[in-house]
Amino acid sequence: MFTLLLNARIYAPQPLGMQCVLTCAGTIVYIGDQPPALDPALTVETVDMQGLLLLPGLIDGHTHITGGGGESGPSSRVPAPFLGQFTRAGVTSVIGVLGTDDLTRNTQTLVTQAYGLREQGLSAWCFTGGYHLPLTTLTGSARSDIVNLDPVIGIGEVAISDHRSSQPTLEEILRLASEAQVAGLMTGKAGVLHLHLGDGKRGLDLVRRSLEDSELPARVFHPTHVNRNKPLFEESCKLVAEQGCYVDLTAYEMAQDDPGWSAAEAMLRYHAAGLPETHLTMSSDGGGCLPCFNAQGEVERLDVGSSQTLLETLHCVQAEGLSLEQALPACTSNVARLMRLHSKGRIAPGLDADMIAVDDNLQVHHVMARGRWHVRDGRQVVLGSYETESSPG
Repeated sequence: MFTLLLNARIYAPQPLGMQCVLTCAGTIVYIGDQPPALDPALTVETVDMQGLLLLPGLIDGHTHITGGGGESGPSSRVPAPFLGQFTRAGVTSVIGVLGTDDLTRNTQTLVTQAYGLREQGLSAWCFTGGYHLPLTTLTGSARSDIVNLDPVIGIGEVAISDHRSSQPTLEEILRLASEAQVAGLMTGKAGVLHLHLGDGKRGLDLVRRSLEDSELPARVFHPTHVNRNKPLFEESCKLVAEQGCYVDLTAYEMAQDDPGWSAAEAMLRYHAAGLPETHLTMSSDGGGCLPCFNAQGEVERLDVGSSQTLLETLHCVQAEGLSLEQALPACTSNVARLMRLHSKGRIAPGLDADMIAVDDNLQVHHVMARGRWHVRDGRQVVLGSYETESSPG
């Protein structure tokens, strides 16, 4: 079926003004200021967007699609998120990761969950490995996982500067990064080493030394959670400016006593510093456990990440004067470029029909993933397996 969208204010992510969009077979086939001439024999669903903003579907580049947690015993394991926890948040593509628990959850379950989300209409990929070394892999090596397993596009999230990490050495990080780089060259996949940053005093030292001591390109190293404390954020900005790395903000809710910057404040500071807009990404840690530790490394409280924080962050930075055109790429086109998801992250003919319609407050009205409506008029119309309309999310 063809779907024709009328009167949509498109941010592709650049502003295109009021346009019409035609999709067919999961692909955008036309964009123009007038509806295209179509054979009346065709079946066409016509939807008036009534001036809503039409944005690329969000890409959540760091999500725990099998669930996270476990730092406070088996009962603290977070269940796998339902489909609607992504789609109701405007997310149409996800990249799954393993965290602290890379034993009872592993690359095999991550790959299986990615396939499951694909069957339900989402676009899904994952990284191989987890916090610890040696990596948990499915085929015996990270390079082999990336080359032989379709959903696997990189390595991560490997923990550094964190008391939960396996305290990797420079040589180990260089070996992992080279595995990712070579596998990416062999396959055309992202080939990135996605690094979890903790609050440790070493910060990004391993990344900086890796770039100084090797021939590896900066794009291979993708540190996340860089806004978790202020010195780390300043260090990450310096890494972008001097080495050309991409860095990833985590859009989690901040408590008053948190030592870092909210994703909104960090994004504002990043742009104010005049750093390359293309090198900033933002993810939610959706489905992951967000523990708060005391000085002895004991869990004091737990929370769960949610993809809802992506649009909430975009709304916050808009309220502070950053344009949607400047902010939106951090969870659309920038992620697609880094992760080599060539049909994602933009609204243009020939690309996947992943689009979300939101109002001026960035509240979700409609979500289309791969040409199929998942949310209409704010109501989830495609339910995931075992999901009901009252499921959490």
